[in-house]
Amino acid sequence: MFLRQLEPRTARTTADVIRFALWPLAIMTVLNRVFIKAVNGFVTDDYKPVYQASLDFLNGREVYTANFDSVDPHYLYPPSGTLLIAPIAVIDYEKSRWLFILLNAVAILIAWYLLLKLFNYTLRSIAAPALLLAMFMSETVINTLVFTNVNGCLLLAEMLFLILLLQRRDLWAGVILGLSMAVKPTLAPLLLIALVRKQWTLVATAVAVPIALTGIAWPLSKDPEAFFSRTTPYLMETRDYFNSSIPGNAEYYGLPPWLMWGIRGTMAVLVLIALWILYRYYRNDELFFVTTAAGLLLTAEFLLLSLGQMYYSMLLFPFLMSVVLRNSVLRNWPAWLAVFGFMSYDKWLSDRWPDIGRNLEYLRITFGWGLLLIVVFCVLGDRYLAARRAGRLPHLDPEWMATAPDSRETTDAPAVPGGRGEQPGTRPADPVPVASRLAEPQSVGG
Repeated sequence: MFLRQLEPRTARTTADVIRFALWPLAIMTVLNRVFIKAVNGFVTDDYKPVYQASLDFLNGREVYTANFDSVDPHYLYPPSGTLLIAPIAVIDYEKSRWLFILLNAVAILIAWYLLLKLFNYTLRSIAAPALLLAMFMSETVINTLVFTNVNGCLLLAEMLFLILLLQRRDLWAGVILGLSMAVKPTLAPLLLIALVRKQWTLVATAVAVPIALTGIAWPLSKDPEAFFSRTTPYLMETRDYFNSSIPGNAEYYGLPPWLMWGIRGTMAVLVLIALWILYRYYRNDELFFVTTAAGLLLTAEFLLLSLGQMYYSMLLFPFLMSVVLRNSVLRNWPAWLAVFGFMSYDKWLSDRWPDIGRNLEYLRITFGWGLLLIVVFCVLGDRYLAARRAGRLPHLDPEWMATAPDSRETTDAPAVPGGRGEQPGTRPADPVPVASRLAEPQSVGG
């Protein structure tokens, strides 16, 4: 019986074979990243200042005392974030760090599962091990775990927010987004999606939660005002190290201000035009609109604001997964060249060509984010111009796209006679949007 499992009779298709090959690769990669690489750690330790600040908070000491003249990781969370994270210092540092690594790993795994469900995939599909392997092979997941920061929890918050947003469960979506913003405001641009969808309860809740938590934390903190008088000005500055944003690279390479602002302005215009096309012509295709707009907003945040670090790219997983939609803007090779730039764990530092290697290593993230924004703008712009020439407005998608493969149709069964998939000579039924399957009828205000 045991030996028979080495060649199961269910492996009748290429999909089965690939799935059997990918699962052990994915699982062993996850175990290596969590229990070996992350526990080993690295010279960069994002967790130590967070633990120390939590310990100081619990013992009634000043929290915002970082030396901003050094390049070591600093504690930058607001009082509301300190309040939420403080329990990590109840136990000793080493065990606390291990638990925080595990917390982020579990959060990433839950986000992976939710991402599959959002795009109508199950654990039986090829997508499940392929996505898991890709996530834990990426720089963003590896360094989030190794440096031990909170980005895994932010990814889970983003996934919960997107699902609740599509279901129009506005109160809970606002609570989730508000809690994430109370720790780090990274997901704050997603409020714009709720605003254009007129989900006012969501917006009000997301803004109220961090304000309420700040009110609770204020009398419990020794120096809460120091976050606004000392830490906030530092956050508004552009640093020239570990910073892949356009302003960060401009500082590092000494670009003149007019050139830096010209590049930022040009990219901002491209983003605004792409967002307008999305809203004007795709807002009723909810899954495509929400995931693509979220990707645009977050990529623009990383690229254009004062600080953008490579492992922030974890928050682009929902956007990248939208490639399985038939009208995705990512079904082209330049998009995935861009993804390689900011997701790959490869190092491009060269002993033979040190200057070229250093520039490739430092700029590939910036160029990757920038190329991704340019690709989205070009794809949407080309669709708009082609539709206008053909007189198809307001329908941007060409006719051939209606028969392109889409995850919202059957994904787990082979399309062979006698199977559960498409039969030869038949055409699949019109897909039901994921948002419709997830949501119960509710008012817009939720």
